[in-house]
Amino acid sequence: MTLKIKPFDIAEHLTKPEDIREFLQETLETGNEADFIHALNTAARARGMTEVAKLAGVTRASLYKSLADGGNPNFVTVSRVAKALGCKLQVA
Repeated sequence: MTLKIKPFDIAEHLTKPEDIREFLQETLETGNEADFIHALNTAARARGMTEVAKLAGVTRASLYKSLADGGNPNFVTVSRVAKALGCKLQVA
């Protein structure tokens, strides 16, 4: 019997809006800017990239490009994606 192993993808486990919020919050608190962009990408994939792009007012292709490794999204894009994911950016 052959054991098949697939890579772990946290996006498969972000099934509820509160899961996404907690994931993004934890990344903000423990990671750097690149980690947060990667977390936004993961959360958007969990929610559905097409839906998030539509809610954020950007094309799906530009969202993929902005949130890809090495991508450099502007603040407006980050803010709109966070809002599309049911989150808000806040300074404390």
